[in-house]
Amino acid sequence: MVTMRDVAQRAGVSIATVSFVLNDTKPVTPATRAKIERAMTELGFRRNMVARALASRRTRIIAMAYPALDHRFGFSAAEFFTSAADAARKQDYHLVLWPVGNDGAELTELVGQSLVDGVVLMEVQLDDARVGILQSIGTPFALIGRTTTPDGLPHVDIDFETTVENAVEELYGLGHRQIVLVAGDLSHPSFRNYGPYVRTEAAYRRVAAEYGVQIVILESSDTTRSGQEVAARVMAEHPGTTAVLVVNEYAALGVVSGLKKLGHDVPREISVLALLMSPETARLADPELTIMRTPGPELGQLGTEALIRQLEGAEPLPPQLVPASYQPGGTTARPRSG
Repeated sequence: MVTMRDVAQRAGVSIATVSFVLNDTKPVTPATRAKIERAMTELGFRRNMVARALASRRTRIIAMAYPALDHRFGFSAAEFFTSAADAARKQDYHLVLWPVGNDGAELTELVGQSLVDGVVLMEVQLDDARVGILQSIGTPFALIGRTTTPDGLPHVDIDFETTVENAVEELYGLGHRQIVLVAGDLSHPSFRNYGPYVRTEAAYRRVAAEYGVQIVILESSDTTRSGQEVAARVMAEHPGTTAVLVVNEYAALGVVSGLKKLGHDVPREISVLALLMSPETARLADPELTIMRTPGPELGQLGTEALIRQLEGAEPLPPQLVPASYQPGGTTARPRSG
């Protein structure tokens, strides 16, 4: 079994210095830390995380709280997780996923056991109970998302205003004047106060009015079947529609397949633009969806960095809003004349 003494001898330092690096109890120069890390790698030394936590009173574990029972896992969500885990690893932290609900009940129990040093909250509600709970407990946290009044809260989020504005501008530039928004289902108890749905709909109303486009909003849950059903509604209730914006990933896939089942040519008869989607999901559609690419990799990294800066006592990361970026595909085109 490789011991700290073995590591110290290989690195040419004292056992105490090795302990300082393992437990983060005293500062060590970058050069010395690099020598010790290299020696541990060469010898196959495994850190005792429990002993380290007891010595430093920190676990160096952070949690990402994701309400998995209400929000489906998709490629976009996976991008948040993987980039957050990578950002944590680079700072010598470990990230775990907590699939806990938005009511905060499970979160209170888990945080109370001192299992983690801090929490990154995902899928933030406008009035999110988890924020007040973490504040009352005194647990450091950061948000990927925003409450109604996020001032003073460490947060990063999608810039929904810019994302919707750019999407409408793209369709309008192609010549579309009848653009329907397939929004999220705000009547569902789990999404009544869901920030992305509320902000996307508000942005669409503003931008459509500025462009002189009739405001038409239909709601859909995040399933392909729901997307197929809403596609039928679009064509039955608004037959003059030439383009559809869709908020949810799986609903967007359903809208494309639903329109095709009804005999409509995508994009020659009607264009479809997914507002928040990953390229991997876009490639599941036939033709491949034109999307506003969700900034999951950027926000996962930024949200984790915002939390770790708190834990390390570093300069706070200022709040940042990152828009989704336009990525062309095969589901948008100029509308047919007449």
